[in-house]
Amino acid sequence: MVTAHHYKAYAKINIFLKIVGQKDGYHLINSRFIKLISLFDVLTLEINKTEKFSLLGRFDCELEQNTIYKAYKQLCQIDEKVKRFYAKYSIKVEKNIPSFAGLGGASSDAATFLRLTNDLCELNLSPKKLCKIGQNIGCDVPFFLSNYDSANVSGFGQIIEPFDERDIQLDIYTPPIKCSTAKVYQKYSQSIKPSNTINPDRLCGLNSKDILDNYDIYELNDLYLPATKLYKELENYSKDWFFSGSGSTVFKLT
Repeated sequence: MVTAHHYKAYAKINIFLKIVGQKDGYHLINSRFIKLISLFDVLTLEINKTEKFSLLGRFDCELEQNTIYKAYKQLCQIDEKVKRFYAKYSIKVEKNIPSFAGLGGASSDAATFLRLTNDLCELNLSPKKLCKIGQNIGCDVPFFLSNYDSANVSGFGQIIEPFDERDIQLDIYTPPIKCSTAKVYQKYSQSIKPSNTINPDRLCGLNSKDILDNYDIYELNDLYLPATKLYKELENYSKDWFFSGSGSTVFKLT
């Protein structure tokens, strides 16, 4: 019998996010991800009283759209032990990471679920295999599976290169705006692109503090301007703040 287990699913921010191309209908990115150890959801195992897969918590989507459920379905196709295990145990999620905020909460939940299920069900899936599964669930999932504190992330999000740097202290604020990632990317595709964009290769070689000291919100995140076209209130944070992912979270150095 499994005793009470608690698993933390950490949030992330994007120090910069540059769109570098498009392939098969999806955008290619170059970005710096930093894990936020001060902000996390908590996944807990509880006795399942239904004998069916049971996901407990407050979510902003139907079960079939939940990233944890998608991860569960993927693992069930690999090994029937997963279905038997979750007939006995429910997953309860304490949601602390805001949704639709550019913090990767749903992806982190899925990555944490993949790791804990791999361990508890003794699936013996390699990190490479887990990342392949995670990539099919969400572009940010491979980063959370990597367990790196800071990394340069490229491609569709599946190329993760650890970046060794000191921790930085940030003020983080999520305004009461729910940004749709799909709509923000769509607006980006419809926008006229600036001709003097920063070379992301240069940003990848700089530590995060130097990046934030020398560039502004428009230069560092290609999604900020299109996001303001959809959510005009985001313009209130154009000075002194930076933008994470497709928003709406903003942050700055303390």
